Amino acid sequence: MKNRLQIQKKILYLVRQIRQRQLVLGLSLVIGLLSGLAAILLKNLTHFVEHRSKALLLGDTQVNFSALLPLLGIFITVIFVKYLLKQDIAHGVSKILFSISKRKGHLKPHNTWSSMLASSVTVGLGGSVGLEAPIVLTGSSIGSNIGHLLRLNYKTIVLLVGCGAAGAIAGIFKAPIAALIFTFEVLMLDLTAFSIVPLLIASVTAATVSYFFLGEQVVFSFTISETFVLGNLPFYILLGLFTGLVSLYFTRMNMWVEHSMGRIKNTVVKTVVGGLLVSILIFFMPHLFGEGYTTLKTLLSGQSSELFNGTFFENLILGNSAFIILFFLVLVVFKVIAMALTTGSGGVGGIFAPALFVGAMSGVTLSKAVNMLTPAGISENNFTLVGMAGVMAGVMHAPLTAIFLIAEITGGYALFIPLIITATISYVTILAFEKQSIYTMRLAERGELITHHKDKAVLSMLSVTEVLENDCERVPLDGNLGDLVKAVSKSKRNIFPVVTEDDELAGVIALNDVRDIIFNSELYDKVMVIEIMQTPPAIITKDDKMKDVLEIFESTEAWNLPVTDNNKYAGFISRSKIFSSYRSLLKEFSDD
Repeated sequence: MKNRLQIQKKILYLVRQIRQRQLVLGLSLVIGLLSGLAAILLKNLTHFVEHRSKALLLGDTQVNFSALLPLLGIFITVIFVKYLLKQDIAHGVSKILFSISKRKGHLKPHNTWSSMLASSVTVGLGGSVGLEAPIVLTGSSIGSNIGHLLRLNYKTIVLLVGCGAAGAIAGIFKAPIAALIFTFEVLMLDLTAFSIVPLLIASVTAATVSYFFLGEQVVFSFTISETFVLGNLPFYILLGLFTGLVSLYFTRMNMWVEHSMGRIKNTVVKTVVGGLLVSILIFFMPHLFGEGYTTLKTLLSGQSSELFNGTFFENLILGNSAFIILFFLVLVVFKVIAMALTTGSGGVGGIFAPALFVGAMSGVTLSKAVNMLTPAGISENNFTLVGMAGVMAGVMHAPLTAIFLIAEITGGYALFIPLIITATISYVTILAFEKQSIYTMRLAERGELITHHKDKAVLSMLSVTEVLENDCERVPLDGNLGDLVKAVSKSKRNIFPVVTEDDELAGVIALNDVRDIIFNSELYDKVMVIEIMQTPPAIITKDDKMKDVLEIFESTEAWNLPVTDNNKYAGFISRSKIFSSYRSLLKEFSDD
């Protein structure tokens, strides 16, 4: 322990000798390297789990039990998370947003590995979720813990969190520009001259590492052979509207299923119910197994007919365009349900890959319908790719990320115009119904979401506890004016809380209200505290959000208000203290 402290002191000494900007640039390179390696490790670990589990559990048997693997994967994940780790690691991106908003960018050290391990089991055994959110949490945690180890300030730590997230996305997709934009759109980091260079270094480093170890292989890639046709513009507008509505379904169905699963309090029952439902869906629709990228590759290769081989719908669908379109719509509907059941029952994974899957199915559905009903002859592959961007833009409220991700994985910008049109319309469409993305809904409801609006962002980081003043002398409810005088003699404040024997707040006394009698010693035993105290215009609780506190101050026009904790007196909060803390935090938040 002693040697560890000495090493840490030496590291901190060396860090202080380096200029801040040089230090951040160097750390962004290290974080990009580590997050890129983490992304590679996660993909390989997931593939290993999938292939080894099928080999060990299925073997040469003629009976295919692969549909039961998701239940096993969720069960193992629940045991690991609930009984071994004993920490909640679900909804990785939401956790990052919460850490930036409420924990000064601090993520627990176990997040550097725990979500990787849990998600590799969930997805490797068929859970219908993605690996992107877990790896983003891993990369962000790497940046966060390095920042805290070196005792850096809040703004720098948040930037390192963004570097880890950018590196993770770049490592998975080999898409450094999309990874950079992801940190601004989804994690809501400020775009400044100071922040953009470290983020670029991290994302490019991670993508380079990924290229070095994996070569040209990516999650999926496609070379565009059919360019954008201006005459198809109305259909891309229609695709934007369609994917916007699909995004709305995606968001609300996910929230409803997870909420429904959350009402099951027994962990074993929840795991079994959710896992079995996922397994049943995969039994009938094997395309829902895992992330779904294999299905997307088959779809983009022009061999969509192979998707029906070995399914219950094979004989019914082949050769019938209407049933093919219906089948793709069914996949859209049930991919979302399978995803939500996986996470709702205890699996660990994200919505990134499911959003791409649903978007692809939406795009191919619309293109097949248009080609069947009109002589337009539009490109199904192009609509599949643009559909991915549409649903991602709507679900994540991140149109730029969606546009550049699809542009980068297709190796060019041939579809740039339809990508912009569809992603923008999809985003605007869902925005009419849902102001928050699937990542930010729960945080926004609790007032814990940081935003690009700097004033609101700083307010979200302030808490009542941080501005609480508890140096006011208490006065007993059954006391008299003499007791108040004693409290005045010991206090530097001009306001006094009146409390009961159980320390519950009964009222307050302001020194200005009793100044005319406080020096009359003849009244000390005659005037009782209960006669001169007043009910405060409002009472703040320790759990109140700072936004609500400011609204209370505004409506009451008070300068000081009492604070209670479980009905017990806790202290006072003043306007001056709030503004002082606000200015201090704003300086730290804004200073480049």
